[in-house]
Amino acid sequence: MRQLLHNCRVFDGECVHDDLAVLVSDGKVLELVAAGQKATAAVSVDLSGNLLAPGLIDLQINGGGGVLFNDAPSVDTLVTIAAAHRPFGTTAFLATLISDDDTVMERGIAAVKAAISQGLPGVLGIHLEGPYLNPQRKGVHDAAKIRGFDEQMVELLSSLHHGSTLLTVAPEKLPVRAITTLTERGVVVFGGHSAATYAQTRAALDAGLRGFTHLFNAMEPLQSREPGMVGAALEDANSYIGIIADGYHVHPATFSVAIAAKAAGKSILISDAMPSVGASEKSFWLNGERIEAGNGRCTTADGRLAGSDIGMIEAVRNASRFANIDSFEALRMGSAYVANALGVDDRLGYIRPGYRANFIELDESFAVVSSWIDGERQVHR
Repeated sequence: MRQLLHNCRVFDGECVHDDLAVLVSDGKVLELVAAGQKATAAVSVDLSGNLLAPGLIDLQINGGGGVLFNDAPSVDTLVTIAAAHRPFGTTAFLATLISDDDTVMERGIAAVKAAISQGLPGVLGIHLEGPYLNPQRKGVHDAAKIRGFDEQMVELLSSLHHGSTLLTVAPEKLPVRAITTLTERGVVVFGGHSAATYAQTRAALDAGLRGFTHLFNAMEPLQSREPGMVGAALEDANSYIGIIADGYHVHPATFSVAIAAKAAGKSILISDAMPSVGASEKSFWLNGERIEAGNGRCTTADGRLAGSDIGMIEAVRNASRFANIDSFEALRMGSAYVANALGVDDRLGYIRPGYRANFIELDESFAVVSSWIDGERQVHR
């Protein structure tokens, strides 16, 4: 069934157009047509002058709708998480498993594989955040689940053949050649939860490390005589930095400095969202600890951060404000640049002919009015 989305401004991922309509067919963008031009469409959708933009892509969703992926790595859990995040503009995401046993990783990968096979809206792949991390920089990860890298795990880690796999590692905790091997097998490798020096991080980048998970958090800071992982991440022109724009994980001023320092197009937004997003219950359990969510953040009883309580559209609005960048650049940080980082920019992150029809409709305050995933619309307000 064809749909013609019209009477809107179209942000195609690069530029804003006031004179275009979007023709959708079979879940993909068929054509961008001049406003007022006749196009054969079974359904005409009037967007009342709102903005149509590429759907947001989140590389780090731990949970939502009251469920945590680690607790129940199943298709049903993914259904709940996807539904919870869609009203916040997320039309594609990586379900994230924090450090856990091999059996849980196997179940998580199997669940994502099944969800993709079934065409579950929004599921793009899996993010394995650990368990090959540095215990000194574990954050709220369970130290008992963190372990050394086993080369026999390469087969499992690269087994999601029809979806994207992102693996966060501490580069100092595995052989450099393992990063190359994983990259050659199609795994996108990021650095994080690490005490790596600048030299160790540079060696990992040379071996294929593609980016960094939640910059500044759980990694060695930038210092005058030892730039550490943060320094290497900001200096490198080719890698990507994932950053949490909740105002708590990274101070707004630090956020602004990082975006200004990093090469253009290489900063991406992540939510690091927990079960509280899209849920009425704002507390949950993580590794036996009670976590309380409120005002956009999640904390343990002793005040340690334990993920965020924001959706991606909130990250977009915050990024624009924190870094004093225009809203369209912030949208790119949540869509086009994320697609580039993951290597799916040939089908996601832009509104172009042949691309998947994943969009969001935004009002003048940048609130999500409706969303499309593969051409299927859902109205949120």
